[in-house]
Amino acid sequence: MLIGHIERHGPWWVAICDIIGAFTQGRSKAEAIRNLVEVIELRVDRAGFSADVRELSKQGRHSVRVLVEPSEPAALAAAILRYQRAHHRLSLADVARSLGAASRNAYAAYERGEREPTLGKFRELLGVVAPEVTLILGARTDAFPGSRRRRPRGSKVA
Repeated sequence: MLIGHIERHGPWWVAICDIIGAFTQGRSKAEAIRNLVEVIELRVDRAGFSADVRELSKQGRHSVRVLVEPSEPAALAAAILRYQRAHHRLSLADVARSLGAASRNAYAAYERGEREPTLGKFRELLGVVAPEVTLILGARTDAFPGSRRRRPRGSKVA
């Protein structure tokens, strides 16, 4: 899953998901979300792939964080790696060298979505193609809408 944001700029709603290079706009928030879905699906460019973009949390009156949920996480990871490598003007050989791989084919398999990286491996790959990007895990703010999150058994409220 990815985090993006949508905010109002004059008459337009601008939608951005930086890590995959998705930038678009719409005349309404709903149109900006639809356009963001389309851009992400075009970036992934795989038959059967779909993305679901929905509001995660409001960041003010005219700004919203959105959550991008892919139908195929490996395909989305591949698109992120491809985009970031191209954005940083790295060749497959450059990445392979940085990873200490004898062949660029091992890395290229991740970019083609033929191999799904483990979380640790994805972090390592991102470290090479996009060193300024970090991988953050955390609870979604809407994970438990309308209800209180249950405490683990045996925990006490302070």
